[in-house]
Amino acid sequence: MGAGRVFAYGAAAGLIGDLLLGDPRRGHPVAVFGRAAGAVERVLWRDHRGWGALHTVVCAGGAVALGGVAARTVRNSALASVALTAAATWAVVGGTSLAREARAIGHALEAGDIEGARARLPHLCGRDPQALDADGIARAVVESVAENTSDAVVGALVWGAVGGVPGLVGFRAVNTLDAMVGHKSARYRRYGWASARLDDLAGWPGARLTAVLAVLAGDDPRGAARAWRADADRHPSPNAGPVEASFAGALGVRLGGTLSYGGRVEHRPVLNGAGRGVRTRDIERAVRLSRRVGWLALGVCVAARRIAKGRTS
Repeated sequence: MGAGRVFAYGAAAGLIGDLLLGDPRRGHPVAVFGRAAGAVERVLWRDHRGWGALHTVVCAGGAVALGGVAARTVRNSALASVALTAAATWAVVGGTSLAREARAIGHALEAGDIEGARARLPHLCGRDPQALDADGIARAVVESVAENTSDAVVGALVWGAVGGVPGLVGFRAVNTLDAMVGHKSARYRRYGWASARLDDLAGWPGARLTAVLAVLAGDDPRGAARAWRADADRHPSPNAGPVEASFAGALGVRLGGTLSYGGRVEHRPVLNGAGRGVRTRDIERAVRLSRRVGWLALGVCVAARRIAKGRTS
């Protein structure tokens, strides 16, 4: 069985596994990686970019190396290779957990339980929930669903198509490091610089594919394309901008504006200013759009890998 079919069968099985099982509550491989990366940080941390770069190389490079060793170990068995790809895909994608958390917040808002929604919001994103009303929480959820469709699903599939199991685990390692040390706090402004920049590079293709598929799969393709073209570059993140703008246009809502992280207020540009304000019911619409984008991304990545393999054979 060729590598293209191994990836196709394994990635599809992994996505189905995520759909049926979601993330385990204990012993998740990403959590294990996070604890290992934290241990490396305790040894290496210095307020210096070079030490932060070493931390990135050790952690992300180690994950890629382990993935490579595992793939080489089973390469003579098609069934084992498919199983390993399926397990790696299931481990690194997070579409079901993303949908579950978003819907839980949406259900709390529908029931009028704003305090319950505020309590759950930190499971999904880093906003200050006490500063948000119901519509503000709904907007934060839709933005997080959009961004994490790229980070937790599409980006992993892109790198899986490029590099197989090492690509899958490497992308998730880079994404996890960015979440751990890539923010601009006093402790990580220098130390996390390399992780943040590497995450920007690794996330670039997945973000653009997510934006394209949101245009194709959303309720308003023209509006999504228009919002992406007009507003994506205004977002401070080079990868979240295209994704959030295209989702905003596809859903016909406004995203962006004033938000608060860790007591720090940011005034971000409005995305799709012609849209209406986000409402609670838009959470479910965003989750469904995210699901469609994820499955379309699998089809695109499988096809691209098969085409690339055919040209090199």
